Amino acid sequence: MHKTQYLIIFIFLAICQISFSQKAVSEELRPIVGLEPGIPQDEAAFFIKAVFEHSLTKGNCHSWLKYLSDEIGGRLAGSPESLEAVDYTYNVLNRIALVDTVYKQECRVPRWVRGDEEIVEIRNESETRRLKALALGNTIGTGEEGLEAEVIEVFSLDTLHILGREAIEGKIVFFNRPMNMARINTGYAYGEAVDQRVHGASRASEYGAVAVLVRSMTTNRDDFPHTGVQTYAEGIEPIPSIAISTNDADYLSNALKEVPLTVYMRNTSQILPDTISYNVVAEIRGSEYPDEIILVGGHLDSWDVGGGAHDDGSGCVHSMQVFHTLDALDYRPKRTLRCVMFMNEENGLGGGKTYAEESNRRGEFHLAAIESDSGGFSPRGFGCSAEPDVFPKYLAKLQSFDVFFDPYDLYLKPGGGGADINPLKSQGGLLIGFKPDGQRYFDFHHTTEDVYRNVNERELKLGAAAITSLVYLIDQAGL
Repeated sequence: MHKTQYLIIFIFLAICQISFSQKAVSEELRPIVGLEPGIPQDEAAFFIKAVFEHSLTKGNCHSWLKYLSDEIGGRLAGSPESLEAVDYTYNVLNRIALVDTVYKQECRVPRWVRGDEEIVEIRNESETRRLKALALGNTIGTGEEGLEAEVIEVFSLDTLHILGREAIEGKIVFFNRPMNMARINTGYAYGEAVDQRVHGASRASEYGAVAVLVRSMTTNRDDFPHTGVQTYAEGIEPIPSIAISTNDADYLSNALKEVPLTVYMRNTSQILPDTISYNVVAEIRGSEYPDEIILVGGHLDSWDVGGGAHDDGSGCVHSMQVFHTLDALDYRPKRTLRCVMFMNEENGLGGGKTYAEESNRRGEFHLAAIESDSGGFSPRGFGCSAEPDVFPKYLAKLQSFDVFFDPYDLYLKPGGGGADINPLKSQGGLLIGFKPDGQRYFDFHHTTEDVYRNVNERELKLGAAAITSLVYLIDQAGL
């Protein structure tokens, strides 16, 4: 047979193969269950692939985070640094072409200042040992002279009642319950242990304690004390509250088994009058369903130590990257998208409460609100919650997206939300918490080590891509 004839036959077979493949593909172009009519599965999968590729190769979230963490630093609500972060994120969002409007939403926040470096020293006849310490947020100070008293160790709030005033009065109460190392989910372990930090000072004050020391909230054994909020119950005499590192907590606990010990404490923290700060809100108006809002956000404030990189600079730049990526891909949303940088999550929730109050006053409806506040680690998925009467429907729709997330090893399941978006629950929409890998989160949480160098750029960008993909699917499919 002549070569030309072979070539003709080859071309014919190739055409047949292409025709067969096109038929197979056309059968896959059916709208996937859960998506609106006319949205083919392969189109959505292709767009999500583009989202990940853009985020990983052209995303800017890492550079924004570096500036927030390294150049601005700790951003406690009401501080000059927090206001600088407001201006910075406002300007970044205002430069995204797709954004219709950006504004600063005024909110009232508490103003607490740490003061001088904290001093906590074990003092006895044989040694003076200084412990690594950080005052807890919203604590009062000891005064310039400091205070010294005998230490009594407890492992739960309930123990105070068992011991009674006679054993506690005039002493420093040392709360030393570790996070449960057997828990796979470190967030659960944190939740089980953090009551002693938040409420320990108030409860100890009821029994006449003069101050409290608290074991740092981390699964790690290290020398980095962890700050965090503590509160005073109404009508309770406030007393100073200071955290010490886990290594020093172990040392103090072992030393107390040998002999009674006194500890000297000094901090000059102050609670100042409330002040004005701002949420930063950017909006892209929806083309078809503008009254259905999809929110994505994080909290712009952080503790004053470290740079607030994981908590919650990562959540802020995740959210900003969503808008940046959609703009780069020339995406025009059906529903109104909002990116919100909340202020004052750490010690008061002033921003989240104000946003919800104003939204309710306007009669708005947030179809979905997604919060990223668990660090910049590798994405694992999303947890969701809603009012009981709408949750089953929302969850079923959300889990229809599994087919798109399976290639990226992401899950969608019940149980989630966020401190800043929880006040929106009454609107009847879906609250969603972004869930990255949490095993190392509490190594950095609320410490001097929560800085940019401890965030992996690729993991950060993967998180932004995952959130962007979920925003896209909800916008396309509704709930």
